[in-house]
Amino acid sequence: METYKMYVDGTFVDAENGDCYNSINPFNGEAIAKIPLASVGDVNKAVVAARNAFDHGPWPRMSGEERSEFIGKAAAILKDRMKEFARLESLDSGGTINKTGADAFLASRQLAFFSEQAKRFNEEAEPIDGMMREGRSFNYTIREPMGVCAQIIPWNFPYMMAIWKLGPALATGNTVVLKPASDTPVMALELAKVFDEVGFPPGVVNIISGPGGVIGEVLTTHPDVDKIAFTGSTEVGREIMAKAAGTLKKVTLECGGKGANIILDDADLDIAIDGSIWASFYHQGQVCESGTRLMLDARGHDDFIEQMAEKLKAMQIGDPLDPATQLGPVVSQRQMESVLNYIEIGKQEGAMARCGGGRATGGDLDKGAFVQPTLFTGVTNDMRIARDEIFGPVLGVLKYDSVEDAVDMANDSIFGLSAGVWSSDIEKAKRIASRLRSGTIWINEWHILSEKAPFGGYKQSGVGREFGDEGLHEYTELKTLYVDDAKTRKNKPWYDMVVARQKTDAV
Repeated sequence: METYKMYVDGTFVDAENGDCYNSINPFNGEAIAKIPLASVGDVNKAVVAARNAFDHGPWPRMSGEERSEFIGKAAAILKDRMKEFARLESLDSGGTINKTGADAFLASRQLAFFSEQAKRFNEEAEPIDGMMREGRSFNYTIREPMGVCAQIIPWNFPYMMAIWKLGPALATGNTVVLKPASDTPVMALELAKVFDEVGFPPGVVNIISGPGGVIGEVLTTHPDVDKIAFTGSTEVGREIMAKAAGTLKKVTLECGGKGANIILDDADLDIAIDGSIWASFYHQGQVCESGTRLMLDARGHDDFIEQMAEKLKAMQIGDPLDPATQLGPVVSQRQMESVLNYIEIGKQEGAMARCGGGRATGGDLDKGAFVQPTLFTGVTNDMRIARDEIFGPVLGVLKYDSVEDAVDMANDSIFGLSAGVWSSDIEKAKRIASRLRSGTIWINEWHILSEKAPFGGYKQSGVGREFGDEGLHEYTELKTLYVDDAKTRKNKPWYDMVVARQKTDAV
């Protein structure tokens, strides 16, 4: 079992009080790593390091090309170590090796993308249209790094979420304090080794581990933190936004979801069934943009459900390191208990568990945090299982009589992160998509994201965007410059409103 250290000001350090905790493999309950438990003092040290690095260090003053070189070297290391990192994340999070292998590949590609974005960010002047007059004025805008960015990432995609946060912040010249989820800290601490190996200047990247309540409180209220970037539950997102308001920090939040997945009556049945399983049960349903509200035309409901249930019953549940495994454990015993509680709530509310409906047991499963893939029918939109983000392998099915009903049900939610429409008529699907209040909408697909396209939510699913130019700009301040080139007092008649012009001022 490896003992990890935090990374502060270019140095690997223990928690100042020496406290540690064990990171647990959710497959078998065994400890896989010893993790430092940061105190308030540790958090303050990390913020001070990031502040000094931004105010006095070389990183924000480098050209985009120079920063790109550092980030690109880190991306190359990630590419070389994909298999190693996929295994580590699988052990730490319970994600299947097929899922974590894809994550490792995507993380290296995404960091390489941010390296290229850094080259484009050189604080170049952007002339203001209609405000440029030769010999009179030169008026323009520039984007500058924001400062110290505190970044808080979730446990469901610990590797990729770290890259999603670190990449754009570093590309634009900011310094960072990154805090991984307590349940899945290993990959963030492994990334610290990579940034140290590349030789990032001290204080540019700081990675601390420990309890979210303690660390989050310091980061969100600290006067030397300029921005908070958070991915996690809507409940915690609200708390972060409220606490950050005291110092008017810039905030980006990628919060919860309850994706509406609308199957039209002309959809390809085989693709729609398999696609809906993919939409809801990928990574044990622990994905914020999952399609966890399945909306079926009442006329085709029964056939669809019968076929889906049979496929769910056939899913391979087991060791996440086995490539044959399709459904691994949820991230922790605590999360398993939360999901099982929601399943009981669904039954009490009157929904019917068409398949699943409890803990998955037998053999090695008895040691782990396994939940059966559960399909609820008879769900209505006022039930908690239709309104709350469960974050487990649980899918609720709602019937609709018309497309209008489906759209209304889809939008009747505090969330607006994702939605999907399945149809053989693409134009019809696009018309429906235009009426759905969600930040990302798939047509005949799900879970496909690109670092080139913005990602984020409507309503209480978040604030701001990640990826694309929009995601890059979330880590910048926009500055407007007015440059006078008139050179003569007579070209400034507005001064006359408060200053009498002298004869010597006439030329």
